[in-house]
Amino acid sequence: MKWRGRRQSSNVEDQRNNRTSPRRSRRLRLPGGKGRRGGKLSIGMLVIVGGVLWAMGGDPAQILGMLLGSGTDGSSMTRTQHTTNSSSARNDKMKQFVATVLADTEDTWHRVSSENGFTYREPRLVLFSGNVNSACGFASAASGPFYCPGDSKVYIDLSFFDELKRKFEAPGDFAQAYVLAHEVGHHVQNLIGVLPEFNRVRRSLSKAEENAMSIKVELQADCFAGIWGHHTKQQGWLETGDLEEALNAATQIGDDAIQKRLQGYIVPESFNHGTSVQRKHWFALGFTTGKMTNCNTFGVSG
Repeated sequence: MKWRGRRQSSNVEDQRNNRTSPRRSRRLRLPGGKGRRGGKLSIGMLVIVGGVLWAMGGDPAQILGMLLGSGTDGSSMTRTQHTTNSSSARNDKMKQFVATVLADTEDTWHRVSSENGFTYREPRLVLFSGNVNSACGFASAASGPFYCPGDSKVYIDLSFFDELKRKFEAPGDFAQAYVLAHEVGHHVQNLIGVLPEFNRVRRSLSKAEENAMSIKVELQADCFAGIWGHHTKQQGWLETGDLEEALNAATQIGDDAIQKRLQGYIVPESFNHGTSVQRKHWFALGFTTGKMTNCNTFGVSG
């Protein structure tokens, strides 16, 4: 992906030098309403807030601990940080990279929103190291990249990209860009009312119904990421192999692929992001057409 020397977004908050401690009274919550079981989010709803979450790099035990309010010792929830000159230089490079990708998403969605009758308000991207407090609550790096509708911010620990390459066998800068574009896709969903509507109706859904709708939300975010990829290609920023990197990433983070890797078997009724085939399909559809009207995952059965 050709990204060097291009415009970088000013909507980046670098909190990597901050030291954040979890609060015992804090739970990851949805803004503007209580979830089930005394206001805590279910695992399915955490997925909606986070977008990728455990399926893209988090330790399920740590995620569950965060949901239940345990793991309040920050040292136990934070990866060991090794600060060296080389890693600092690499992080600076990665900051420039994500700022450039974020600028791309801004250009894309300002254009697409004007074509589809809504106003695009740019989200902010928060870079953190280890853990962070957001309007949705405390999160550790184990959560993976996530979007919080409460403050319209995308959060990411840049070390996640190392896990994406090593743990999920999804290398490449366009694979990394796809992850960020997916989270921005959740922001678009928040603007057009998809996330607020899901948050409203989920209380009346069974667990199976909630998971099924969660999948549709996640697949639409994948399709929206594809729309960003479509416009990036139109601008001439893609290189040979970039599309394959994103499609491979989408494949590697399907629910079936994740479960098979982590536990050796799959449990289809627990899926809440979509299978590898589904995630690859919807990203490719957005990439090929560049049209929001083709991203209506809610109009597709199954």
